[in-house]
Amino acid sequence: MDAAMTLPRWAHRPSRVLTVAVVVAALAAVLLGALQPVHLPPGSPLSPVDGGCIAAVLAAIAQLAGLRFRLGPDAISVSWAEAAVVVGLVICPAGWLPAATLAGIGAAWLLLAWLTGLRNVAEVVHLVASMTLGVAAASLVTSLLAGDAGVYSGRLALALAAGAATYLLITFGLVVLTLILQRDAAPGQVAAKVLYAKAPMSAGNLIVGLCAVFALVREPLWLIAFGPVLWLMHRTYRFHLRAAEQRRMWEAFAAATVRLPGATEADVARAGLRGALDVFGARRAELELRSDQGSRRYTQEGPGQDPEAARSGPAVTRSMAFAGRPVGELTVWLGEQALPAPHDEAAITAYGDALAGALHDAAAHQRIAELDARIGHDRVHDPLTGLTNRSALVAEGDTRLRSGERGRPAALLLLDVVDFRGVNSTLGHRGGDDVLRVIAERLTDQARPGELVARVGDDEFALLMPALTALADPAGWAHGAPHSLAQALRRARELVEQLRLPMQVAGVRLAVEVTVGAVVAPAGQVEVSELIRRASLAAGKAKEQGLTVGTYDSSQDASSTDQLALLAELQDAFAADDQIVLHLQPAVDLITAEPTGCEALVRWRHPRRGQLSPGEFLPAVERSELLIPFTRRVLDLALAAAADWSAAGIDVPVSVNVSARSLTDPTFPAQVTEALRRHRTPASRLVLEITESVAVSEQDIVDEVLARLRATGVQMSLDDFGTGFSSLSSVTRMPVDEIKIDRSFVDEMIDKPAAGAVVRGAVELGARLGVRVVAEGIETIEQRAALIALGCPSAQGYHFCKPMPADKIVQALSQLRTSSSATVTPLRADGAS
Repeated sequence: MDAAMTLPRWAHRPSRVLTVAVVVAALAAVLLGALQPVHLPPGSPLSPVDGGCIAAVLAAIAQLAGLRFRLGPDAISVSWAEAAVVVGLVICPAGWLPAATLAGIGAAWLLLAWLTGLRNVAEVVHLVASMTLGVAAASLVTSLLAGDAGVYSGRLALALAAGAATYLLITFGLVVLTLILQRDAAPGQVAAKVLYAKAPMSAGNLIVGLCAVFALVREPLWLIAFGPVLWLMHRTYRFHLRAAEQRRMWEAFAAATVRLPGATEADVARAGLRGALDVFGARRAELELRSDQGSRRYTQEGPGQDPEAARSGPAVTRSMAFAGRPVGELTVWLGEQALPAPHDEAAITAYGDALAGALHDAAAHQRIAELDARIGHDRVHDPLTGLTNRSALVAEGDTRLRSGERGRPAALLLLDVVDFRGVNSTLGHRGGDDVLRVIAERLTDQARPGELVARVGDDEFALLMPALTALADPAGWAHGAPHSLAQALRRARELVEQLRLPMQVAGVRLAVEVTVGAVVAPAGQVEVSELIRRASLAAGKAKEQGLTVGTYDSSQDASSTDQLALLAELQDAFAADDQIVLHLQPAVDLITAEPTGCEALVRWRHPRRGQLSPGEFLPAVERSELLIPFTRRVLDLALAAAADWSAAGIDVPVSVNVSARSLTDPTFPAQVTEALRRHRTPASRLVLEITESVAVSEQDIVDEVLARLRATGVQMSLDDFGTGFSSLSSVTRMPVDEIKIDRSFVDEMIDKPAAGAVVRGAVELGARLGVRVVAEGIETIEQRAALIALGCPSAQGYHFCKPMPADKIVQALSQLRTSSSATVTPLRADGAS
């Protein structure tokens, strides 16, 4: 038997050298053998010429009756060469046997090449030369060992076995060496594969050859029985090789499908092509994939294959589909010309199905990965402008500030688009989005290396400068705030100038203005979120002051945080008994200084901030839902105080300031009536002070509420008279019981005749209307004398009594009442003149 591996590529230089060496050695062996004396073993049944001819014929038959079978990527040529060599060593002179073998094997392989389409001349020459060289070595070994032994000698049998073994060893070694040179494979692995293919049949061939020699010498008729025996051995060995190939292929199939799963289509395609080469022993594999994105082609040649040569020979193409959806086509160029066999086509189909599933999974994984990447990108980027978003600015900015040199000045600029709502209302939201994109592009263009640009709000952008230009002396960073702030302000103005350049949006040429809040702080000591908060305060301050660029001041922190906590703390104040309190200030007769009324002034004893005046918390109350409980509390405190001085025999009303929202609330009269009922106080004892601005706003509702209040008997006072633009229309449209002249006129009436004229006019108006007139803010005896000269009947102010807590007001009113006289110089409530 002979087993030779089909060599994939003969263009390699080591292969060419080996082929030339083998051919030269074979030709030399043929020539040297032909020069040897003609010698046959004693008892040989044929003449030298007949033996040589029969030996050539047997060599040809051994090749033609052999098997050519694919084992992995290689083709196995299995023949009866050992049997033919054993017989030839007996019937043919040893010197002639190499030539006879060369002739017979050469003729056989020329015929096989013509029948099978094998066109690789180098492969055929290498194969014939290898077997010729093996026969020459076998002849030499047999001649040396057998000597003059006859055909019946056991010595000849041993010599024949040694010769066959020599032939096997030579051909085995040449095949292994050739494959090592061609495939760069491990010698042990190649040797094991070749030995597996040759060993089982080599022993059988040797036995067949010896038996054939025995039958030829003893009884030639026994040679007739060799036909069925040889056929049976042929079928057995064919089954053996086919089973081995099937086992190898399915093991490789399992290993290849395990390697198929991959993260991307390209990974799966490369693994699939490598697997196809391994499983089917292919020269080339090609994968053409089709999807909505178009067609893509992946190819791979087997080890050592020339790309052009690999395309020759049989190819199997199978369509691939997953769940009925076409995926593409798999084409495999097999390594053996006589194939493909039906089981190859079925295996390629199965492999294509497995590959289609892996490609589908890879596409799903790739879509998931792309989705994750998109989600990850959107998590840290603004979807409209593509800039870093607020959360990413905080995270990335903190990292950069910590990674830099601690204490080095860093800055953050917060840019707020002025009147962006007007842009949206004029251009529409799509046009507004275009404006934001242009702003983002300009900010990105202006950003310097290491800086971060982010969109932190609907129309707010931020520029983080992790490291401002260092001062000459790093030790002076702590003292470089003015220097660093100047850099930040200069940069802010540069950005403002760039952003206000005209832009073309939605066919409209426009320009936008921005307000910038700037803050500077040492890196590593303040987090970016805190920088954003401070910059927002600075921007808000700039808007209030009508500036383009504002800077952060630590004093803004207290006011901003206090405003946020104010409403929650007010609810706590309502739950407590000692936080919302009243200070009361009497109004007195200017002549006698006898009390004529008492105004309730609300105060908040804040547990943390101390006593707060109404201006610090009333605006927040009036904008919230706390107004009703707050008004209830003030009315209760005022009426309770009035009840105390009424019990002391002092019959004067209490005045309470009324919020603008209260007079537009239809339920307010019922709230007042309920408070009077709770304290069992006559309605005439309560004076509600309203301002002119309230009197002229929402006139229909206000008039209805005031009419219902007057119907209950509650008195009405017009506060801050003279400061509004409708003073006269207010008193004519809305009946009042009292007019209070604003203190601004009282302060200036001595020095400014116009202010004195206003006071005189208010006094005369009150006299003509029959209402009380009270001047506010009397602080000096000169003001008192001037008011008396103008005919003003009553007043209130520090000259008579300062506001005081409710528990002291009864004593103060009693003292004023007791000390009253007709003189112009009565004592003040505190005893001072």
